[in-house]
Amino acid sequence: MPNCTEVEKLKRDLPLLDYLKRLNWIGRPVGSGNEYAGLCPLHPETRPSFYVNAEKNLFHCHGCGYGGDLIRFVQIYFKLSFRDSVAQLTREWDELTGDDGILHDAVAFYQYQLQHHQEALDYLHQRGLRDPEILCQLRLGYAPGGSLRGHLLSVCGHRFDRLVDLGLINQRGHDSFFRRIVFPCLDQNRIVNLYGRSIGAPPPHRFLPRVKNGLVAWETLRNPSSVILVEGLFDLAVLWQAGFLNTTSALGCHLTSRQFAQLCDDPNRLVFIAFDSDANAAGQSAALKLAHQLYESGMEPRIVQLPENHDPNSFFVAGATAADFKRCLEDAQCL
Repeated sequence: MPNCTEVEKLKRDLPLLDYLKRLNWIGRPVGSGNEYAGLCPLHPETRPSFYVNAEKNLFHCHGCGYGGDLIRFVQIYFKLSFRDSVAQLTREWDELTGDDGILHDAVAFYQYQLQHHQEALDYLHQRGLRDPEILCQLRLGYAPGGSLRGHLLSVCGHRFDRLVDLGLINQRGHDSFFRRIVFPCLDQNRIVNLYGRSIGAPPPHRFLPRVKNGLVAWETLRNPSSVILVEGLFDLAVLWQAGFLNTTSALGCHLTSRQFAQLCDDPNRLVFIAFDSDANAAGQSAALKLAHQLYESGMEPRIVQLPENHDPNSFFVAGATAADFKRCLEDAQCL
């Protein structure tokens, strides 16, 4: 039988809420604590009765009556014994930490390449990013193509099938982020995904086939009294460069349940929503919908109005200054 110390460490390393999200469970925050509710993954239902306490790392379903910790959930969900449940979770943890190492090596490779490819630096300058300190802080890189596979296999010793499974390369060994600026997406200081922005041919945007997880660089904000929420990583980068270090990104305008919960973890926080002011009004429509959701959760949201057809990135590229954006924040609309 697995010893108690190993079991407790496994439960600490694999929080129940994170594990459920990898199974595509969607939970919404309830109350003022770290509790979430959603449809039960253990039995069919149409009204949420499955509750997770993230602080205690426990679940309970008022519908089917099951409850317990992560190992108990795996026992019921996969119909496994206690011993087999621990063995499966151990394998999953080993694979997860192995993925961390691969992503770390890939990001380091991309960072090195950025400084040796002028076309990538020129593209960043065109997008308004010139501060080397910000590039380093965000760990930006560049994928020139043709050499990632050899580096990760020969130099780092990773397996070809793992690189394919992660989505870093395709079956022919070609770099999935070829000719893209690469942003690592960090969550609790772990690289959980990569975002690539093409400097040439479409499609312009690319992620690894993994979940979004939390808000970008959330842990670096140190629980500020106000937060600026943007859609894209270039928006975040130019705002950091301009001194607005309380900026985070949702990697789009539709938040996951975890991202929403992060915004709401301090009821006294002021949330500035600085989404795109695009011609089709999609960004502002999403901003208004999110503002209502935040308001209903007891938050104080403000919608930032940028000039038409601008996002924060293009606003600065067009010549705006930090003072200009500060005025946009001061003029932000309440509900």
